[in-house]
Amino acid sequence: MLARLRSAPQWTAAAAAFAVIAVAAVTTALVAPGSPAAAAHAGVPHLPGVPAGKDGGPSGRPTASGGSAHAPAHPAAPPVPDTIVHAAEISGPAVNITIDDGPDPVWTPKVLAVLRKHHVHAVFCMIGPQAAAHPDLVRQVVAEGHRLCDHTVHHDTGMDHKPFAYQKSEIMDALQMIETASGGARVSYYRAPGGAFTPASRALAAQHGMRPLGWNVDTKDFDRPGTQVIVNTVKSEIHNGPTILFHDGGGQRAQTVAALDQALTWIKGQGYAFSFPKVD
Repeated sequence: MLARLRSAPQWTAAAAAFAVIAVAAVTTALVAPGSPAAAAHAGVPHLPGVPAGKDGGPSGRPTASGGSAHAPAHPAAPPVPDTIVHAAEISGPAVNITIDDGPDPVWTPKVLAVLRKHHVHAVFCMIGPQAAAHPDLVRQVVAEGHRLCDHTVHHDTGMDHKPFAYQKSEIMDALQMIETASGGARVSYYRAPGGAFTPASRALAAQHGMRPLGWNVDTKDFDRPGTQVIVNTVKSEIHNGPTILFHDGGGQRAQTVAALDQALTWIKGQGYAFSFPKVD
């Protein structure tokens, strides 16, 4: 009995040593390179060709505050051509309706109601902060079958004369805002404010799956010249090409709503179909 009592400390020490060895082995396995724990501890390794974020991992798109945003859950859109598109996706006489500068809590729902009445789909070119402020409208636009377009953060019509870093932040910050507001819907186009495209900005947008989008008919509705003047502009300039520009933001848009209703009726009566601009 006494011998067993004397040997107990030795047995306890041996058991403790074995436990330490086992814990060390498990810890080593958990933090081994490539393990989930190692990734959580050390951050995601930098990928070749992907800019590193502040934490050493791949950065998300920059946010308006200059931080790094998480990448969207949906797969990144494939690159598209960087030429400015006007053509419709479908063949034959067709028009593309595009709506700029929203979403606006007063006028976007009214524009949507007109489009719904005529069973027409459009491209909504959204200002980033407007999209961030009204995600319910962005999601309604997507839910009703329309497409999204990046129209920058500040709608700076002189951005083509500014450094590329500025152009990039205008485009990419707006993209992140619109994607977040939409719940991850694809942003298919990029329209430079006032057509202020540059080769570099077009290439940037195209690399992120956004086709540079032009227009053929500027209805001048932004200046509120009168409902009938807007409709007459559509009628007189529709031969210029298929992509027509209206606005749901930037001011009071009662004339636009009324003119859009009349213009869609006239366009249908002329035998045109309605399409989207080509992306690929």
